Amino acid sequence: MQARSEITLTRETGAPRHGGWGHFARHYVEMVIAMAIGMFVFGAAVGGVLALAGAEPFMERHPELESLEMAFDMSAGMLVWMRVRGHGLAGSLEMCGAMFAPLAVLFPLLWLDVVSAGSMMTLEHAVMLPLMFVVMLRRRDEYSH
Repeated sequence: MQARSEITLTRETGAPRHGGWGHFARHYVEMVIAMAIGMFVFGAAVGGVLALAGAEPFMERHPELESLEMAFDMSAGMLVWMRVRGHGLAGSLEMCGAMFAPLAVLFPLLWLDVVSAGSMMTLEHAVMLPLMFVVMLRRRDEYSH
């Protein structure tokens, strides 16, 4: 009995495409894990530097800085993992853009008191994760192997 190959052909070019939706889903999960690791590692480093400098946590007074720092931390972890996986710089930066894009909408809503500082981080993540999925769909073949 012959093992079934996971190589399929793209409709447009007939070129081999490895994997499929299972690989795509696995890659999404890997990226979320890389984001979480980046958030903890880089977040701890920033927190440590702020503590050594005697600076107070800025969440209460400057939620925008906290959100930007969180997006940066997650982007850094994800960027490292994407480069390890062999993704190009353009696609990697697109994915990092998905981490910051929600803030373009959330900051004005915060300033207009439509959203609270306490809910900002939750909303940032609630928009960021589906936006990552959309960015991945744009380059589906790249994320399916």
